[in-house]
Amino acid sequence: MNTNSVNWQSEINKTILRYHTIALWVAVIFNMLFFVTDYFNIYEYWQEFLTFRVAVSLVCLVTVLFHEKIKIPIEVLGFIPVFLISIQNAYMWSVMDLEHLQKHAFAYIALFIGSGMFMFYHVYYSILIVVANIIANIIFFYYNSTLSLDEILVSGGLLTGAVAVFSILLIRMRYRLTKKEIVARLMLEKSKKQLEEQKAITEEKNKEIVDSINYAKRIQDALITPPAKLKKLLPESFVINMPKDIVSGDFYWATEITTTKVNDSNEKIVVFAVADCTGHGVSGAFMSIIGLKILNQSKIQPNINSPSEALNYLNDEVYSTINIHTDDENVIRDGMDISLCSISYKFEVSKFQPETVAVLQYSGANNPIYIVRNGELLETKADKQPIGAYETEKSFQNHEIELQKDDMVYLFSDGYADQFGGIKGKKFNYKRFKQLLTEVASLPVEEQKQILLNTHKDWKGMQEQLDDICIIGVRV
Repeated sequence: MNTNSVNWQSEINKTILRYHTIALWVAVIFNMLFFVTDYFNIYEYWQEFLTFRVAVSLVCLVTVLFHEKIKIPIEVLGFIPVFLISIQNAYMWSVMDLEHLQKHAFAYIALFIGSGMFMFYHVYYSILIVVANIIANIIFFYYNSTLSLDEILVSGGLLTGAVAVFSILLIRMRYRLTKKEIVARLMLEKSKKQLEEQKAITEEKNKEIVDSINYAKRIQDALITPPAKLKKLLPESFVINMPKDIVSGDFYWATEITTTKVNDSNEKIVVFAVADCTGHGVSGAFMSIIGLKILNQSKIQPNINSPSEALNYLNDEVYSTINIHTDDENVIRDGMDISLCSISYKFEVSKFQPETVAVLQYSGANNPIYIVRNGELLETKADKQPIGAYETEKSFQNHEIELQKDDMVYLFSDGYADQFGGIKGKKFNYKRFKQLLTEVASLPVEEQKQILLNTHKDWKGMQEQLDDICIIGVRV
């Protein structure tokens, strides 16, 4: 056990002082009370015994009252009563007959056992007490007793001596055990304090981190199209935006563009997108902020007239932004998957079939688009290349789709389909996702949203949400 790391000495000193102070008071009080037994059992010696007891008790009283003033070492506080009472007992023993000697042997033994159980001092104090008692007994018995050595040894002398020697070992062992207990307790308290301090530091750092993340969320929310604006642009629509953490690597975006045709007719175009950035949490959020900023810039670029051109622009700008300070060997391959589409609500009627109410243009980087029409799901696949991970190798394709009344258009990230759950803990998968969208497409958009949320909650159960989730549904 490493005792250097804790201040055990001061603690054990407190323990020693407490026990030795109690021992002194016991010596003062009980040593005098035993005078009563002296008076009734050995009447002829009660005056001599009283003299011894008064002297010993007075010394103990002075010691306990003035030990701080006269600066008596704490170990000596325990040594004084044991030493004095043992010498006192040696004299008393020497003047007793055989019967009383046997009875008093138990008091003598109790003294040494008690000292072994309650005293704390170095082994040389114990040896000094034992040696002094042997000498005192020899002297006192020589001058005062008529008993033979055999009688003395058989009647308690041998047992008392053995207990006295054992008390040396008992005190030494108890001192070591007490020291170990104190050291262990102090180390535990120190560890607990360190843990509490570390916990406080961790909590403070976590608070700072969370505060920073919450601030990042405010920035992200400021760039993301507000749900109210999305409703204004696309009245029959819903959005589900469920970050795995406080901030999200998924985002949605929507805006309106008004153009003037050659025939001077106005054309309302609503552009909207769902993107899934590399990672989630803070890393994904930073990428989403870059993506949102560049998408907002794309609106004012004169050479961008389609979703595919917007994705080409987005790819180039994201790649150059995140690799502006990197060399060829340290290129950052982070980016995003995205579905970007535009809906034109006003065209020259002659260009379309009578049932056509709008035209959708779509381009995708790994993310497809689903359209549910009359209970059938139509999928338009995306180009198998991400945004921002590579310089543009080939242009993104542009898809033009004629929309009919009550068509439901869905853009989404992969978080919903990839969620683990259910009875067997498997992915929800795209097959179930397609089936669910097909089943709910005819319902009001807000009801669709609630069913999607409830289905995800039920499927996830007690499982952790694994990824950010973002879904936009639009009824034409």
